[in-house]
Amino acid sequence: MTLEEMRLVDVRTVDRDSLVDVTRVHIDEGLPKEERLKEFVRQVKNPYCFRVGNVVVKNVYSGDGVSLRERFEQFARTL
Repeated sequence: MTLEEMRLVDVRTVDRDSLVDVTRVHIDEGLPKEERLKEFVRQVKNPYCFRVGNVVVKNVYSGDGVSLRERFEQFARTL
């Protein structure tokens, strides 16, 4: 499956049993950032659509270089 095909997976029709549960993904935090990203993709198979337990998650990535932590901090400041 290409990255574009992975991105286009429809959470309403995907076979949830075919998705990796990210609670079972383990990444060595001692690895450099780039290697951690590669390892995550290797283990999760589809970084755009996966499970957290029984919940199917559709993920969207931003190309602006802002981390998820920074986004959450920005969000928290607006509350």
